[in-house]
Amino acid sequence: MNAVHLILGRGHALKITKNFIRASDRVEIYYEIYEPENPVAHVHIIHGMAEHFGRYEEFARFLANHGFVVSGHDQRGHGQTARRNGTQGFFADFDGFNRIVEDAGEVVKGVQSQIGELPFILFGHSMGSFVARRYIQLHSDEIAKAVISGTGGDPGVAGKAGLLYALAAAKFSGKEAVSPTLGKLTFGSFIKPFKDEGSLFAWLSRDKEAVEKYENDPMSGQPSTNQFYVDLFHGLSMIHKKAEIDKIRKDLPMLLISGAEDPVGDSGKGVFAAAKQYQEAGMTNVKLYLAEGGRHELLHETNKQQHFDTLVEWMGNND
Repeated sequence: MNAVHLILGRGHALKITKNFIRASDRVEIYYEIYEPENPVAHVHIIHGMAEHFGRYEEFARFLANHGFVVSGHDQRGHGQTARRNGTQGFFADFDGFNRIVEDAGEVVKGVQSQIGELPFILFGHSMGSFVARRYIQLHSDEIAKAVISGTGGDPGVAGKAGLLYALAAAKFSGKEAVSPTLGKLTFGSFIKPFKDEGSLFAWLSRDKEAVEKYENDPMSGQPSTNQFYVDLFHGLSMIHKKAEIDKIRKDLPMLLISGAEDPVGDSGKGVFAAAKQYQEAGMTNVKLYLAEGGRHELLHETNKQQHFDTLVEWMGNND
């Protein structure tokens, strides 16, 4: 696949590229680029668990109409990447979290070789926020700004227990097997505040049409494997280590954005805890945006345009 479309919008041509890039271990990673004329910066989006970059098309077009090149990729075990070469909800046989962080870097460099040198803004949502937080620990000197969306705090003892359970499940049932128990342990509590709304995914958004669209998307909502949870809990442990946070350059502009009713961020508590960690590490430009009434996916919320505007203003601000 190497589809390039030129679409006219607001009097300007928008070039859209859809293709695969071969990672260093030869797995083919699907990516897209939305490229306006005379761009001001480059935004790369890392999507969340059990979804794909296609769900960000509306936001990508919005940013492109404001002069940003926007790129994103389907992570291993997700979307078009899983369809081409992989298992849904599975990263790798071992060290999968570090592998998907490496993938992000390889895709970003591949995109940059096509679009040229521009200020680089990293955007990570949910699981993608954890990948982005690790990426920032390793490559903050290459990043102009970072947006951390729908993130959470250190799971602590619960995270360690989850890792032990996932390791045992992977050993005795298989790495690519699915454990309903792991899914319930991780997400079972998310639906409790919204259990009367009739959907297991009501915690994503107040917009029922958006939730229904997610439910009907064949590349979203799939269960994840035992090894996926091993990798996820390992990654969560790593990104919260003080020694790793201390690697980030102190003046990196970072925006943590979340819904005040997002269970991933413990209704704001986990987001505040993450922001506090960065501030205690000496970072001087960390901002937190907590949307009243918002759930997990602010880009698919009932008032999403308000969040689009907030994000594009922050990304374009030179202060």
